[in-house]
Amino acid sequence: MKNFTYEALPGRVIFGTGTLSQLSEEVDRLEAKRVILIATGSAKSHLRELTRQLGARQAGLIPQVVQHVPSKIVQATLGIVQEVGADCFVTLGGGSAIGLGKALAVETGLPLIAIPTTFSGSEMTPIFGLTSEGRKKTGRDLRALPKTVIYDPELTYSMPPALAVSSGLNALAHCVEALWGKAASPISDIMAEEGSRALAQGLTRIVNDKQDEEGYEQALYGAYLAGVVLATVGTALHHRICHVLGGTFNLPHSETHSVILPQVVWYNRKTAREGMAKIARSLNAPDAVTGIFRLTERLGAPNNLAALGMPESGIDEAAQLVVSPPPWNPRTVDFTGVKEILERSFEGRKNE
Repeated sequence: MKNFTYEALPGRVIFGTGTLSQLSEEVDRLEAKRVILIATGSAKSHLRELTRQLGARQAGLIPQVVQHVPSKIVQATLGIVQEVGADCFVTLGGGSAIGLGKALAVETGLPLIAIPTTFSGSEMTPIFGLTSEGRKKTGRDLRALPKTVIYDPELTYSMPPALAVSSGLNALAHCVEALWGKAASPISDIMAEEGSRALAQGLTRIVNDKQDEEGYEQALYGAYLAGVVLATVGTALHHRICHVLGGTFNLPHSETHSVILPQVVWYNRKTAREGMAKIARSLNAPDAVTGIFRLTERLGAPNNLAALGMPESGIDEAAQLVVSPPPWNPRTVDFTGVKEILERSFEGRKNE
């Protein structure tokens, strides 16, 4: 067995149907008195319950949530935080709400409780991102790591299948890259393979029957594992490409992951053979590339950047940004290789 280092990150996870009711107890554990609630519009049906639990402790509501976390929104929100004397943040929603909460937690040092309503998995990581002047920059800071994450599958049941698929494939990308990440270990490999299996099976069940509650539960479990491995292993080429495309061309975050993931697996197909074998096994496929392409096709996921609004004229610029400097990847990353990935992604080329 190879030598490895595994660093478990601090945090508390509460998983199960109906666990949203435990928010009040978690706020009490942090001894918080002035809570700022950050919620996406899609989560508004649950706001009444959160408001009831928080009562007089709710010091404000931030509904202005934008993907890729623009710096100007963070700065504007900081003024509200100071004005009301906030001592805790609670996020309700997907990756955009969680991302804003993380950025605010880093800026203020205040604790964060995350309640995800999609399958992004970002709630389990200390990684945060900010977009300014068309560039998205990411950082890693333990202050961004939520003190508690409440996973209540009931909050995902109303998610449209298309959103479930795109956010779930975002989480799958965390698992896939973790299998060949620089800090990968036997422990993270177990979670990445199990997370891939749970996501693939859960998302397939959701697409086949949007009323399949166990499918949502399975996918949410997979998203949790995906977040853990992303936090412990880190990111590589796939995530660098997605962050460049999102920050520079404002492409939708999770849908971009859906398009890029199969192409990056294709690019790395002759390297990271152990990781590729585990991906294939988790997807019950003859090989990783075939498995990923078949899965995205079966789920009806977006498969080309052109449909997401990417200008073909921007491919060279994006490729240059990705390799400045080159990110970690098991296969050498250079301008020519990244441009090939982007061209294939723009056209939506299949496994070939």
